Amino acid sequence: MSEKRKVLMICLGNICRSPIAEAVFADYISKNNLTDTWNVDSAALIGYHTGKSPDRRAMSTLRDKGITNYSHRARPITAGDFDKFDFIFGMDNNNIAELEGMQPDGSKAKIELLGSYDPNGETIIRDPYYDSDSAGFVKAYEQCVRSVEAFLQEHKN
Repeated sequence: MSEKRKVLMICLGNICRSPIAEAVFADYISKNNLTDTWNVDSAALIGYHTGKSPDRRAMSTLRDKGITNYSHRARPITAGDFDKFDFIFGMDNNNIAELEGMQPDGSKAKIELLGSYDPNGETIIRDPYYDSDSAGFVKAYEQCVRSVEAFLQEHKN
């Protein structure tokens, strides 16, 4: 059996978009019997929310969409993550610029926008952090679902 391919989802604080993306990815690989070939985690670019659970609106959105067994504590990305993970997905162009700036020379991770896989062409995953309601979280969830499904279809083998 070959080693699992590993994916790391990244956003600024690891309490909104990247946990949603992680939960969507984990749910997809579980439902499609891909847990033997894929592993997923999420992390932050900054440690401001380290140790905190995802935003309550993110968790509510996941529950409303049928993902009920997800839990996570925010953590910052480490230099070691660039060798541990095969793919590191940022949610927007600022994430990508930060990731490219901190990636150690010679590390194996491929850095990409998660939304670059969105068949609808919405390359930037909506940041709902400052919203007053959950609509942005639903939007981010929907973008993640499309992008994760397309990514995994493209990387079947």
